Amino acid sequence: MRPTQLLLTLSLCTFAPALHAAEPVGVQKISVVTQDYPRPLAVTVWYPSKGDGQPAVSTADKVFQAAAANTGATIREGRFPLILMSHGSGSRAEGMGWIGIELAKAGYIVAAPNHPGTTSGDSTPAATPKIWERAQDMSVLITALSKNKRWQSSINQNRVGILGFSLGGSTALKLAGARPDLDGFIHYCDEHPPGSLDCSWFRGGRGYADGAFVKVEPFDMREIDRDRFEQSNHDPRITAVVAVDPGLGTLMKPESVAAVDVPITLINLGSEGKVPLAVEAEQLSKDLPHATFHRVESSDHYSFLPVCQPGAAAFLKSFEENDPICEETARPRAEIHEELSRLIIAAFERDLKPGN
Repeated sequence: MRPTQLLLTLSLCTFAPALHAAEPVGVQKISVVTQDYPRPLAVTVWYPSKGDGQPAVSTADKVFQAAAANTGATIREGRFPLILMSHGSGSRAEGMGWIGIELAKAGYIVAAPNHPGTTSGDSTPAATPKIWERAQDMSVLITALSKNKRWQSSINQNRVGILGFSLGGSTALKLAGARPDLDGFIHYCDEHPPGSLDCSWFRGGRGYADGAFVKVEPFDMREIDRDRFEQSNHDPRITAVVAVDPGLGTLMKPESVAAVDVPITLINLGSEGKVPLAVEAEQLSKDLPHATFHRVESSDHYSFLPVCQPGAAAFLKSFEENDPICEETARPRAEIHEELSRLIIAAFERDLKPGN
């Protein structure tokens, strides 16, 4: 999905409302910087805690609601499965905090990086299709956490899953072994109107750097490094995948899809016939050997974003934001989040088992 521009510049969201406030959750910001990896990663980690620490301080946000998680909290004793999270194009890790908190309550350590080049305030059309870089971010993160003294004794390294949304869903599929088809993607953008989700971003001649709007040349998909775009980024340490509205899902090489050997749960936001082709996942679920498919009725692609503040829709329109970031569907977003939480947690409880 193409980045939402006001989301990039105005709303560096922290955490959306917790659904079950009784279970304590800790949160910590960490950085992953290594000499042999050129992309420094800013990472948010949510984890089961003992209930101590201090409430995280959130900056004022006129768009998204915030909720409590405690910084400086002591992690509960035990070894917990690790869930990686990959955000959508133009968003950021904190925007997935509402589900990160729910997963932590359910007994998972959850780690989400901001992907350089495709995160809010740092996003360009040329960087967006470099899904191999996003996949490498996640593999590097697994390695870093497994070596980190704070986390290594608490993570069950035999139980690692990934949750991805939109472009993050593409990232998750790539880590499972699927490989995108560059010719298919080029054909898709050639054949679809400028208003299509990803392709309009490539044609738009705009981007963001250091939180500010910048003009860039329209990006031609034919300039992508084919070998890197289509390379395998399979990481066998990841043994369960949940992908919500995965971008490029219909544009993966069929032979690579047929060879995926981990359980994958695909979720589409929207009633049948209402899901944009760019993120349609039902056919992909039929092509994957071990896939489960769910459809969340009366929702849309933006329903995965945090719950909005009262009056946020009007505020966004005052800045000429055209994407319906905060326009309610037939169901309240908090209700949709509850359904998504149940589906996602149930998927990992079923699939993320030792030996999978």
